[in-house]
Amino acid sequence: MSDFFNLYQQGLARAAVCVPEVRISNPPANAEATIRLARRAHDAGALIALFPELGLTAYSNDDLFHQQTLLDAALAALAQVVEASRVLRPLIAVGLPLRIDGRLFNCAVAIHAGRILGVTPKSYLPSYREFYEKRQFAAADALLRPEMALLGQAVPIGTDLLFEASSLPGLVLHMELCEDLWAPIPPSTYAAMAGATVLLNLSASNITIGKASYRNDLCAAQSGKCIAAYLYSAAGPGESTTDLAWDGHALIFEQDRLLAESERFPNTEQMISADIDLERLQQERLRATSFSDSIRAERERLQSMRRVRFSPELPSGDLGLRRAIARFPYVPAESAERDAQCYEAYNIQVHGLAQRLRATGINRIVIGVSGGLDSTQALLVAARTMDRLGLPRGNILAYTLPGFATSRETRANALALMQALGTSAEEIDIRPSCRQMLADLRHPFADGEPVYDVTFENVQAGERTSHLFRLANHHNALVLGTGDLSEIALGWSTYGVGDQMSHYNVNASVPKTLIQYLIRWVIASDQFDAHTNALLQAILDTEISPELVPADANWDSTDAKTASADAHAATTDAKTATGVSTASGLQSTEAKIGPYELQDFNTYWISRYGLRPSKVAFLAWHAWHDKTRGLWPGNLPEARRHQYDLAEIKRWLEVFLFRFFQISQFKRSCMPNGPKVGSGGSLSPRGDWRAPSDAEAKIWLQELRENVPDL
Repeated sequence: MSDFFNLYQQGLARAAVCVPEVRISNPPANAEATIRLARRAHDAGALIALFPELGLTAYSNDDLFHQQTLLDAALAALAQVVEASRVLRPLIAVGLPLRIDGRLFNCAVAIHAGRILGVTPKSYLPSYREFYEKRQFAAADALLRPEMALLGQAVPIGTDLLFEASSLPGLVLHMELCEDLWAPIPPSTYAAMAGATVLLNLSASNITIGKASYRNDLCAAQSGKCIAAYLYSAAGPGESTTDLAWDGHALIFEQDRLLAESERFPNTEQMISADIDLERLQQERLRATSFSDSIRAERERLQSMRRVRFSPELPSGDLGLRRAIARFPYVPAESAERDAQCYEAYNIQVHGLAQRLRATGINRIVIGVSGGLDSTQALLVAARTMDRLGLPRGNILAYTLPGFATSRETRANALALMQALGTSAEEIDIRPSCRQMLADLRHPFADGEPVYDVTFENVQAGERTSHLFRLANHHNALVLGTGDLSEIALGWSTYGVGDQMSHYNVNASVPKTLIQYLIRWVIASDQFDAHTNALLQAILDTEISPELVPADANWDSTDAKTASADAHAATTDAKTATGVSTASGLQSTEAKIGPYELQDFNTYWISRYGLRPSKVAFLAWHAWHDKTRGLWPGNLPEARRHQYDLAEIKRWLEVFLFRFFQISQFKRSCMPNGPKVGSGGSLSPRGDWRAPSDAEAKIWLQELRENVPDL
């Protein structure tokens, strides 16, 4: 059980970035500060402890670096740190000046368990504006040999050193120093192409107005381009302020995502830490063909890079998780970012539909409006598309198509929304044609028996789509699809002439959780009038249901009341089998296939990153087991903030794996056209997802069952 909850067993590594309070030209004191912070990193369960550039002497020594006494003291301080490291877990990266073959180099030194693993000199020495480093130091390309004697050890030296942890697959580190990141091609670029996943920058970097933001941008860009983690430690308190100031900026990025950032301008030492997902980085590199192509172009250089292996002892037990896991990975938690993404998603949908109408020369749309989330979003997109094209909204031929289980509430919402948006609005009762088909099939329902099986459900779904396609033929229009990414992932649609098919589907790569926020964004940004906004809110407040199995569907006719009475005669077992919520009597989609918020989480991590199911369960547990942790999108109503224990997570992940891998791919293989909306991907066979329709889910289910404990 402890293995499951241990972050290292899940392919993560904890890293610490340390900013000591330095004493200028006092290496013994700086060694003590370094050791103290390295112990904190050890106690925190970290495998990496990064320190600033020239941290054992302080950066702002200027010509004091030419003093023999300071250089000797720096070497003695290094020996202190090496000795202390014997009982510490992390690889410690420290900075100091080193004399090598008659030159002085600004160096990063990697230390682990009493051993110096390697030395990396700074490649690019700034000598402009306030910087005069070439006055004191030589650049890395002035090295004469690949190895040096240091504190009685033969140590590799160069910018081509990769430090590989043999006890943790995927943890490969590289060091560079400050200005190296500012260069057009930082040394860490080549290191990443050679396999480094964690890039360390020992920096001093004085602060001026706006520079911190630029540092963030550089680290984000480098970690993103290199598909790596990037750790950055800048000089902080204690450095000389004769002409400069220092803010002690520490950063941890993972593929352009900020995991941790220090307080700036601290009064004392500080340490930040975060957990880096090594497996995620490796999975991303597998997919990035341009990353592989760049490796091929630099193959000769990369083959000459040297690997230095070390074997850190991995901490055991539950160490917690020091990274934010979004419960809604398709929906940003921060309001400004969320609004920006909703704006883009909505306009991508509008732009895609507008182009399809221009290309076909067709200016009418046929859409079925159920009063649910998906058809509401598609109808909003259609309305704005007509506005964008200068066409009347009456060109949207909107139909509500009530069946045996249509509720009074959803029917009313559908009709009211069509009227509020100014579309053509009609109602076609599909029950007579469904009864005829059920009679033709000799289905028991035709003889009055309350049998609500998959045939009963699909006759209704198919009849709706059949009507829509024939209406499109009749009116020279396109059928606008409404099914979303969540339904496509789970195969929750009727194949062929059913809701799986349309001429164009604007929701094809938009998950259910994002659709809810898109509608909330439409309300908040006043895209339509107050009356329409009130209707949209009512739709958001309605339970998600396919409304195919009769329950309380007594909207306005004798036939509907009869169907409702028949529904109440059904047994509890039948309701459970068809996913009917016993609390409300309403057929509940989520009671059948799982909460969409959990299944969207699973879709994201399985389809986007290809993670092991047990790893997905680990992440889901950290996101969902405690309401006070994880990331909630800010405007989610408190009443809809749920939590799930590991048993529930495992249960619904099993449902997802079986449906996603084994029974629904054939539907995705012939998806209609629709625009890709988010970076989370689409499941179109012409886009992000290609898979055989004949795959089995066995190995995914087995991995989950064997590696996730039953608590």
